[in-house]
Amino acid sequence: MATFSAGTNRQEKPLLNLDPVLMGSLVLLSGAGLAVLYSAANNNLDIVIRQFTHFAIGFMVLVLLAQIPSKQLFKWSPWLYLGGLIVLIMVLVVGYSGKGAQRWLDLGLIRFQPSELMKIFLPMMVAWYLSDKHAPPSLRHIAVALLMIAIPAWLIVIQPDLGTALLVLSLGFFVVFLAGITWRLLAVSGGLLLASVPVFWFYLHDYQQQRIITLLNPESDPLGAGYHIIQSKIALGSGGLYGKGWLNGTQSQLDFLPERSTDFVFAVFGEEFGFLGAILLLFIYGFVVMRGLSIASYAEDTYSRLLAGSLSLSFFVYFVVNIGMVSGLLPIVGIPLPLISYGGTSIVTILAAFGILMSIHSSQNLFTS
Repeated sequence: MATFSAGTNRQEKPLLNLDPVLMGSLVLLSGAGLAVLYSAANNNLDIVIRQFTHFAIGFMVLVLLAQIPSKQLFKWSPWLYLGGLIVLIMVLVVGYSGKGAQRWLDLGLIRFQPSELMKIFLPMMVAWYLSDKHAPPSLRHIAVALLMIAIPAWLIVIQPDLGTALLVLSLGFFVVFLAGITWRLLAVSGGLLLASVPVFWFYLHDYQQQRIITLLNPESDPLGAGYHIIQSKIALGSGGLYGKGWLNGTQSQLDFLPERSTDFVFAVFGEEFGFLGAILLLFIYGFVVMRGLSIASYAEDTYSRLLAGSLSLSFFVYFVVNIGMVSGLLPIVGIPLPLISYGGTSIVTILAAFGILMSIHSSQNLFTS
């Protein structure tokens, strides 16, 4: 397995092992999320307070995980992955059902979505397995890693939750890719995946097929399946260059825009802050991703490098897929805009991932500012 050697020229660690640059960016995004949520919820302060509570819990988890050495995370990886599989199976047996899906576990005091945990546990496990393998990994090692990825992804698909399953698959793929998979194998795998798309189509639920059809022609059912995306594009377009101003969006304030606090909150942001505001938000997101990749590049061992890289790239997938979905470029798959959309489990999971990144950063021999 991977080795963990102590550095000899280590600089003084930052307070609580936190990267101030990355932490400041996350706080900035969280503050923007609270402001937009207040507008999206029609000035409902209660939902903002609940979201603030989610952030408070998430940042506490971030700080806690930042204190755990990456060496310890390495040891825990197989057990966390196994525990994640167990709770996913529990969801299928005794899970709470809502909106036609069985995705939650109700523990009385809290209700959470276990599939969110696999966004952390899965890359930890695959990074643990591939950390001592020579690059590029052999076909046998890749096959084992793909099996580790496929099992939780399948358990999530049958809930059904295609959006989260795709995110989990991408997380696992990023680890395998960063482990040094050859371009030839990558090209062959991509070709086989494209060739199998017609087969997968028949295994999709009716509503999932309808989402893809709606993407191609939302105007075919403007008051039904196409309503969400049509109203979303109207909101984005009406924002213009500078936006209509905070709390002044018509699509959101007049209740034309559905799911405006969750999946379609970017449409609210675009309408109120315009093209320039959207570009600024994308810049902050991109900066966070680049900071995470920088931490990965300086990681002191293979496990930390694979894990930090995959978690950073997953954040990239989060906001790209959501913005593409809201803009009508991708099918609606129910992926929230990170740290902006309303949600509990997803926010805690995202901030927990950044806690792990900061733990890896604090273990580096060199610190960058």
